[in-house]
Amino acid sequence: MSVPQIQNHTQAIPLDKIRYNEQGLVAAIIQDYLDATVLMLAWMNRESLQKTLETGETWFWSRSRQEFWHKGETSGHIQKVRSLRYDCDSDALLIGVEQIGDIACHTGERSCFHRVDGIKAHPPADTLSELFATIIERRDNPNESSYTCKLLAGGDNKILKKIGEESAEVVMACKDDDPEAIAGEVADLFYHTLVALAHHQVDLKAVYRKLQDRRR
Repeated sequence: MSVPQIQNHTQAIPLDKIRYNEQGLVAAIIQDYLDATVLMLAWMNRESLQKTLETGETWFWSRSRQEFWHKGETSGHIQKVRSLRYDCDSDALLIGVEQIGDIACHTGERSCFHRVDGIKAHPPADTLSELFATIIERRDNPNESSYTCKLLAGGDNKILKKIGEESAEVVMACKDDDPEAIAGEVADLFYHTLVALAHHQVDLKAVYRKLQDRRR
């Protein structure tokens, strides 16, 4: 059998390889293809998986309505598939998507996993993205006791001076061939660079897109 191709030259998947449950369904975990934020979990059957592969956008099976649903069909928040994998037992899918509108949850949140113990929290993502989200929060809700807020209040003069200092310290740590110091200084450089991004209203995901493009 020919294997349907996902748009944008991402991975394909043989439909007969997937192990569906007694209801003919397989769990599909949806995550942001750039920063790995877990966006949602939904269910697919063979036909909705086929539609997903053919269209390059996510289609699911609604267990309550017993019908197909095209993510974002009414809201416009569609999900463009960038990668598709199945696990070692072939009974779960992991789908990397470009979430249009950056909203996956019906509540208007970016992710369905936006609460911890009933309190609103950042959804799980990579460490840099979680740190950047904290920096954005400091920028938008200043706190005088916050070091990040003090940096942002100082503008380019303070922020860029720190980037210069941290860059020099990375160089010195590398010259000393000290792995622990190198890791610490690079972490400092990453942090101050993220502050510069936030100050200039540049989304970290824009940097990730550049890296993705260069990989290709």
